[in-house]
Amino acid sequence: MKVAILAGGLGTRLSEETTVKPKPMVEVGGKPMLWHIMNIYAAQGFKEFVVALGYKGEVIKDYFLNYHYHTRSLTVNLGDGKVSTLGGEGEDWTVHLLDTGVDTQTGGRVKRLAEFIGNEPFMLTYGDGVADINLKALLDFHRAQGRLVTISAVRPPARFGQMLIENGRVMQFQEKPQIGEGWINGGFFVLQPDIRDYIAGDQTSWEFEALEKLAAEGQVAAYQLETFWQSMDTLRDVRLLEKLWAEGKAPWKIWK
Repeated sequence: MKVAILAGGLGTRLSEETTVKPKPMVEVGGKPMLWHIMNIYAAQGFKEFVVALGYKGEVIKDYFLNYHYHTRSLTVNLGDGKVSTLGGEGEDWTVHLLDTGVDTQTGGRVKRLAEFIGNEPFMLTYGDGVADINLKALLDFHRAQGRLVTISAVRPPARFGQMLIENGRVMQFQEKPQIGEGWINGGFFVLQPDIRDYIAGDQTSWEFEALEKLAAEGQVAAYQLETFWQSMDTLRDVRLLEKLWAEGKAPWKIWK
């Protein structure tokens, strides 16, 4: 099953980074967020990706065009310009980089991805969120539900830490827990190809038009994810992910 990734948005809330690169290329631990996301899938056997490009898509193209050289030692013959790699094993992934237009909305990108993939179900996620998610369990749930869409529902992380208070005394300070009220869209979808019929065109929003229409018809199943999930919307989020990675406590790192 192919994995589609939305990587074409402007990332305006992370403008400190996204003035020079698309949001999925913001680095955590020296690697782009996109690389982290792809590893979550690849570690569980899903190794063919279709990436929807838009804003500064050339940065993502350049990254993958040169990936083979960036991840290995090199010998360069200055006489004829030939380059040979020295050892090292690369990821056995196939990556399709699909230009979907700078101004195309999320629904339009999803439709173009679905048309490229063809008449088969596929997975979909955003290029700015990571999770400790069992993808086989997600897929089994999707098949059992028999809906056109399965969405991973997550608890939004609390913005602030909390205090435990007893009899007017602070007993303990706790880090920001993932206890936000209600459920939100955490991405990590499984989609049937017929979702194309619910997307009018490039200016359709996936979240606020297509998904609402699908939900009204009872075609959206919710896989409730109780484990770690974190989006990368602000510089604060980047710093949190960096801290977890640096301390060896990144819950989404399920690969060796």
